[in-house]
Amino acid sequence: MASDASKINMFSFFKLPAVWWTGVRLRYIDDQKAIVTVRHRWINQNPFKSLFWAVQGMAAELTTGAMVMNQIRKSGRNISMLVANNNANFSKKATGKITFTCTDGHLISDAIKNTIATGEGQTVWMKSVGVNEEGIVVSTFNFEWTLKVKG
Repeated sequence: MASDASKINMFSFFKLPAVWWTGVRLRYIDDQKAIVTVRHRWINQNPFKSLFWAVQGMAAELTTGAMVMNQIRKSGRNISMLVANNNANFSKKATGKITFTCTDGHLISDAIKNTIATGEGQTVWMKSVGVNEEGIVVSTFNFEWTLKVKG
């Protein structure tokens, strides 16, 4: 798995086609933060002419999951990752360009270190917040990632 936004977007084309075709794109990533955008369009709308909740979820999950993948890659270890739980809050109709940001990357490295040291599975909750072009929060997603050394 590659570590820059363009390579992760190419990965989504081949491995996560629903993400690609609905317009979800990773714009920025480092060890601490990831930013994903998606624009409300006909292909990703709900019957109420706003961004379908599942598309918002894919965008939000990508902000967290891309950072987890990158830090696993950097560890050099074979570590599995899986979303065990998630929850979401929708506070405004999502139209136009929505930007999801996660700044919880600092939580991942400790979980990776702990699973490598103990061999036990670790969990980490990460939050991604989606805002519209006016900066108003439209949705907030929380994902519980589980990490465990394979083998």
